[in-house]
Amino acid sequence: MHSSHLLLEEPIRMASILEPSRASFFPAMTKIVGTLGPKSRSVEVISGCLMAGMSVARFDFSWCDTEYHQETLQNLKAAIKSTKRLCAVMLDTGGAELQVVNKIEKTISLQADGHVVLTPDVEQEASSEILPINFDGLAKAVKKGDTIFVGQYLFTGSETTSVWLEVAEVKGKDVVCVIKNSATLAGSLFTLHASQIHIDLPTLSEKDKEVINVRQAREFLSKLGDLSQTQIFAKIENVEGLTHFDEILREADGIILSRGNLGIDLPPEKVFLFQKAALYKCNMAGKPAVVTRVVDSMTDNLRPTRAEATDVANAVLDGSDAILLGAETLRGLYPIETISTVGKICSEAEKVFNQDLYFKRTVKYVGEPMSHLESIASSAVRAAIKVKASVIICFTSSGRAARLIAKYRPTMPVLSVVIPRLKTNQLKWSFTGAFEARQSLIVRGLFPLLADPRHPAESTSATNESILKIALDHGKAAGVVKSHDRVVVCQKVGDASVVKIIELED
Repeated sequence: MHSSHLLLEEPIRMASILEPSRASFFPAMTKIVGTLGPKSRSVEVISGCLMAGMSVARFDFSWCDTEYHQETLQNLKAAIKSTKRLCAVMLDTGGAELQVVNKIEKTISLQADGHVVLTPDVEQEASSEILPINFDGLAKAVKKGDTIFVGQYLFTGSETTSVWLEVAEVKGKDVVCVIKNSATLAGSLFTLHASQIHIDLPTLSEKDKEVINVRQAREFLSKLGDLSQTQIFAKIENVEGLTHFDEILREADGIILSRGNLGIDLPPEKVFLFQKAALYKCNMAGKPAVVTRVVDSMTDNLRPTRAEATDVANAVLDGSDAILLGAETLRGLYPIETISTVGKICSEAEKVFNQDLYFKRTVKYVGEPMSHLESIASSAVRAAIKVKASVIICFTSSGRAARLIAKYRPTMPVLSVVIPRLKTNQLKWSFTGAFEARQSLIVRGLFPLLADPRHPAESTSATNESILKIALDHGKAAGVVKSHDRVVVCQKVGDASVVKIIELED
């Protein structure tokens, strides 16, 4: 195979393709984000999703009320407790979303070559002739010939649940459109997307601000750490996001490539190119990159299409940290099976990921002189590869050192042993650590453990050895290390950062 591609340089033996995949405690190095909703909010189903490989639970606040999501959150906490699997929480705000309002929830049938009017008069009843929208500035933003898509979730213009419209004329605040495909819209709200058109709306709506500040969310987050520590992932879903990608990447903690909307704003033949370029930039910046819309067909089916299975693998080979499942788990019939299937595909793709090429490319990009932490991280990965270590164990307080190691995409798991820190607000003392541990659950190859807070990270005493023993015991229980395996350990001893190689005894 061509060496410039992130695949193994040696040809893959055809016979090896038929060999059964080995079971593992970690279904894949690539993480899976599952959206919790009607089909996946019970304790039983969430527990199944966690055991299948979900490491981040997404709450989509663009629909339903806060009480509904709070109940789901309580179920998630119960599932975490029963399965003993860590899980992070992702809160997805609606943002600047245009919507068609269908108050009486009447099914609307639209016929190709007919006409429909988009009006800001939300008091009107939605019908096949008129669609009320929640924005009065659409008429000023569009012109004849512009493209508009309307649908609940899948808006490609070719499906029966979404419609592709072309602007015919603007009449005052109303927009008259030609219907390009026959479709049936069902439900109370449909998303409206104007392709490659700037819509002047605030990033955070009043509803978003209310959601972010609800008391229940604050009480839950306060148990995990200071709200200021919450990481912000920017969702890139239109040409504006593409144009300002570098600026957004600098400000954000991570990136979500929302390919549903991107597939509308960009010509189909350009989507793959943006995905590859965006993932490369995220990888080199050491910031998590999440890809969406991979196995849409599994919303209603037990197996993905051949194209979807290949798409998941290519997302892994392109360098994505996580795969985000939306409708597939939110309202899909097979949420647990979908997570399991995606995890298996990711695992197979990881086996042929050209780590050697990736490592060299990342080192070259970082350049010299490297920072102290960057040098330690890259050295730990290089050592682990040279000695064929089964795992890298990193002791950290903030999680930064472990994330830097994961940035170099080692072929083996990175166990991030988070050492809690004691802090005070002058009224009470508390420990940090759980927050930092969970935040690493979206980083490819990084698996956190929370150490006993009585053991300081930089201790030179026997406590370090006891923490290491606990980490190794966990690795053995997880099946990632066994007798005579080599393990690379990265830790602080006094003021120095140390990388050491140990060989396990019987």
